[in-house]
Amino acid sequence: MLSKNSTTKISKRIKYVSVAMGVFAVFALLSCVEKVNYESPQGYNLNKPKKFFMPDNLEEISGLAFNKGDANRMYVEEDENGRVYYMKPGEKEAKFSTFKQTGDFEDIAIANGQVIMLQSKGKLYTFPLSEVNGQKITNAQEFKDLLPKGEFEGLYANEEGKVYVMCKHCEMDKTSKQTTGFIFNLSNDGKLAAADTFKINVKHIAQQLNSNQKVTFHPSALAQNPRSKQWYVLSSVNKLLVILNEDFKVMQVFKLNPSVFLQPEGIAFDSQNNLYISNEGDKIDPGTVLKFTYSGK
Repeated sequence: MLSKNSTTKISKRIKYVSVAMGVFAVFALLSCVEKVNYESPQGYNLNKPKKFFMPDNLEEISGLAFNKGDANRMYVEEDENGRVYYMKPGEKEAKFSTFKQTGDFEDIAIANGQVIMLQSKGKLYTFPLSEVNGQKITNAQEFKDLLPKGEFEGLYANEEGKVYVMCKHCEMDKTSKQTTGFIFNLSNDGKLAAADTFKINVKHIAQQLNSNQKVTFHPSALAQNPRSKQWYVLSSVNKLLVILNEDFKVMQVFKLNPSVFLQPEGIAFDSQNNLYISNEGDKIDPGTVLKFTYSGK
């Protein structure tokens, strides 16, 4: 008959062996998991960002922009309030100006001294950048009939006065075949007028992914690389970065590491060609802006 002390020692050994076997099983399982190689577009390493944590009121950051590429002040917005936040990357607090009390705002752009804001259902707002100074914005213009019925998240504008908006879900598109974008002219007084449209062939995205399965494409942000003039388009749902040429033809598609890109919903370049991607946070992780320094290669 075993003594109480012997029984205790045996129990401890059994427990130790069980834990060891469990740890071994976990490592064995991890070794069997296929490692994904997350490649990057030329000039950037998407696996090694400089990370800026957003303050609490920007947990749901969904877009960012610079004025003429000046990275000393970043303009951002979030999903719930009609506000423009501004801060230097790395600051712990952001000031803001309000132009509308509430609204599901998905992206922001700045061009020709004007701020353009995109609401998810397709409304656009413009107002002078000079009014973003911590006070209430009083001269906002609303444009509610320029875009068709649908859901929109991607917005970009350039200093030539062109504004680009992309469908995320539009009734006119079959998201496994094409995605439509719209181009507007921006006047010096903030007026917007329809100019043109463009389409992205989703089948070409599937071909780049070598996928035999149906691929749907739901753009969450877009920006034009100032040096290559290529378009960089994010699809948060798919965790994809799609590179297009100037004529919106698919050139490359990159899968994004979900451990780096929690929910990528905003994209911008600064004047040095550095790439910035914003990620919406959650109850555990704060919102972030990731900076990818341009290597020049």
